[in-house]
Amino acid sequence: MLARKLTLAAVALAAGLSLTACQGNGDSAAGTGDDSSNTAASSGKVSGKNASDTGEKADAAEGSGHGQINTGPCKTADLAFGSAHGMGEGTLIVSMRNTGDACSLKGFPGVDLRTDEASGPLSAKRSGLASPSVVLSGGETTRFTLHYPPNTTGGSGVDVTSLDITPPNETHSASLRVGINLPVSEGADQKVYVDPVGTGKQ
Repeated sequence: MLARKLTLAAVALAAGLSLTACQGNGDSAAGTGDDSSNTAASSGKVSGKNASDTGEKADAAEGSGHGQINTGPCKTADLAFGSAHGMGEGTLIVSMRNTGDACSLKGFPGVDLRTDEASGPLSAKRSGLASPSVVLSGGETTRFTLHYPPNTTGGSGVDVTSLDITPPNETHSASLRVGINLPVSEGADQKVYVDPVGTGKQ
């Protein structure tokens, strides 16, 4: 047990163990949870322009409800987070449902993986995918994918119990309960990465 915890600590240190924060245009990653009813605890609405006025309507990646009106960046407080394991092993689909006014998202979310066996989080890296513009009307949902190495070593591995998620262009995060088991092996932390919001199957 001691050796296992020391190995995890080494993996955590190699990853930097620092919380990610949104940078510039909001291209950062963080997240937590299985329950789609979990919501963030921050507030604020930002007024903006109609997507058709700004020319973003044509190239915007719509939410599940095909919303078009954009009143500004989506706030963590107005997003309900949920998760489900993807079709492929080692993928977690994180959903973000807009519970407020119409808003937009563009970029990478910040995603930090937390475990009861390490003192700090493991921050997911960014994939090389391009970031689409996502417009969400009230009630609409978009998603992003977290990729991680599944534990196929036969050992007990490390259980990730939650994700700290920071939406693009936000500084407040939401905690989401999840159930992920990572292998305790060299380089495993380098295989944890996240795709931009709005990519993959929506």
